[in-house]
Amino acid sequence: MDQATTPRIRTVALMGAAGAGKTTLAEALLHRAGVIPRPGGVEEGTTVSDHEPEEIARGISIAIGVAPFPWAASDGKTYDVTLLDAPGAPDFAGAVDAALVAADLAVLVVSAVDGVQAGTHTAWRLAAEAGIPVIVAVTKEDKARADFRHVLDDLRTSFGDGFVPLELPIGEEAEFHGVADVLTEHGYEYAADGTHHEAPLSDEVAAEEHRLHDEVTEEIVSHDDDALERYLSGDEPDAAELERTLAQEVRARDAFPVLVASGITAVGIDRLADLVCELSPAPGDRPARVLAGDTVVEVAPDPAGPVLVHAFRTVADPFVGQVTLLRVLSGTVKPGDKLLNTTSRSDERIPGLFRLRGKEHLPVDVAVAGQVVAVAKLTSTPTNSLLVDRTGPGAAMSAPAARPRPAVYGLALEPVTQSDDDRLSGALQRLVAEDPTLVVDRSSDRTVLRGLGDTHLAVALERLARVFGVHVSTAPVPVAYRETIRRTVEAEGKIKKQSGGHGQFAVAQLRVGPMPGGGFEFVDAVVGGSIPRNYLPAVEKGVVEAMSHGGPHGYPVVDLRVEVYDGKSHSVDSSDMAFRTAAGNGLRDALAAAGTVVLEPIDHVSVTVPTAVQGDVMGDLSGRRGRITTTTALDDGRVVIEADVPQSELLRYVLDLRSLTGGRAELEITPARYEICPDNLVTA
Repeated sequence: MDQATTPRIRTVALMGAAGAGKTTLAEALLHRAGVIPRPGGVEEGTTVSDHEPEEIARGISIAIGVAPFPWAASDGKTYDVTLLDAPGAPDFAGAVDAALVAADLAVLVVSAVDGVQAGTHTAWRLAAEAGIPVIVAVTKEDKARADFRHVLDDLRTSFGDGFVPLELPIGEEAEFHGVADVLTEHGYEYAADGTHHEAPLSDEVAAEEHRLHDEVTEEIVSHDDDALERYLSGDEPDAAELERTLAQEVRARDAFPVLVASGITAVGIDRLADLVCELSPAPGDRPARVLAGDTVVEVAPDPAGPVLVHAFRTVADPFVGQVTLLRVLSGTVKPGDKLLNTTSRSDERIPGLFRLRGKEHLPVDVAVAGQVVAVAKLTSTPTNSLLVDRTGPGAAMSAPAARPRPAVYGLALEPVTQSDDDRLSGALQRLVAEDPTLVVDRSSDRTVLRGLGDTHLAVALERLARVFGVHVSTAPVPVAYRETIRRTVEAEGKIKKQSGGHGQFAVAQLRVGPMPGGGFEFVDAVVGGSIPRNYLPAVEKGVVEAMSHGGPHGYPVVDLRVEVYDGKSHSVDSSDMAFRTAAGNGLRDALAAAGTVVLEPIDHVSVTVPTAVQGDVMGDLSGRRGRITTTTALDDGRVVIEADVPQSELLRYVLDLRSLTGGRAELEITPARYEICPDNLVTA
């Protein structure tokens, strides 16, 4: 592939709801550009971007699909376009974040059949938060029930003004065979090979197009005072001037062009590629932002400048090992270059550069500012780190922190064999390096893997087996119940054994009660040396061990105050082990005598949902024994509901919440505290 200069590089994130047609659209663009002989199909598992077995089996994207291609646009320039096909399923939102970090433009793909969906809302919000310009591509116009005009109204109702329809479909559903250009007021019919020719419009379409032309012209010039003044004085701009002005408004996110296309019939695909290249910002229009200490600085994408490279995603390849996706922010990178990783402070040698097109590796000799490339075997370069010239100004820079994605669903893992157990820790570490939205929790005696949903974890475990050869069984995450004593009691712990030679003898008198404020306190109140001082640490250790082994209900014991106030010892038969055993016996007797209460963990839940489903969500939380603490209305028509809910009620809450809200919910769960579990719910 010829290397385009930086002003003609375009990195485009395809975003939208799952099933909107993003991957099919990417196939059509690649085929129309001539880089693949025929477009693949999602159902057949033959697409370029969805090539992983886990994607093929499910028919959805689960990672960023990278697909570069050259495009000779209608303005006479050849552009270097890289598509980043981002997943639409909420379980894989981390890949969407990574795509937005590297992209200069988001193409929001909306199905003409389904219209604005939950995933459309999410993609729109993420692009807005990242400040990424947006072009809307309405797909599936050839399908039954396709309705372009309804989608346009739906976009404006959902997201406000600024949507500029640049095209109208000629025909819809099975009759969709061309597009009408609103700026030039010309019609174009398409042949089976995806090429088009000018054709007259019907009176109905021509009238609608002329009306839209006037509306679009007014919308475009309204953002430019000089153009608006000339327009009001009767000087109407031509199509080329309108397009130049619109390109500026797209960069500023003042306008969002709406185009129409079919990834199956290829109608509108070439015009989509043309307008993406001509309307989207070049890398120089959106300088990258990095951190110099706590200060945000902009980096101009100068191919002759100091080398600054962002590692925005890593992929575990079963054949070549770790593959790191890089966005060159500044400078020029060549194989053999030695760069400093500003996160690990390690030197990395670039062994060879290539561009990914799905699973295909396309070697390149150089990568210039603005391009997305890949490199294998960078052992000290984690996701979201920078590679720089050691002697350049970037040595003190770092990448901004990635968007936090709280893990809200977990599974406990159990290795199948000892070999799996030996390799599990390292494999999980590599899995998390590939997908930072996964979290490994080893706070208990079980290894717990947490993520964004059940499909997220299912895919992760399939990759754990396929890529790393580690097999595990799974179980629900055990709720971390605890128990504590009900009241203060006294108990005697003792051991007395004699079986030849040295025996075992120890007596410890304990006063055990609740610890005000929580925690554990061991008090030495022995007087007169009834227990020699050198045995008191053993008494404390015996108490702590007995607490960890569990109380009458089988859960670890917490929040105790244990006072040892008397005891007995033997000059020969007493030992540390004897006093540890006696203290443990005494604690168990005290717990049995006083009784215990079970404590359950309470989590703080923050749910962000549309106002329309606020009542349903609050009712559901109350049904889970939750206590609503606050509700806060947001400016975008959503509300944040905060509540304290028992952890046992939240094991599958993210899945139920998506069903309840149609996928339009954001969830955060953080541990809060422990409270007494109702007696009727205690099962052990």
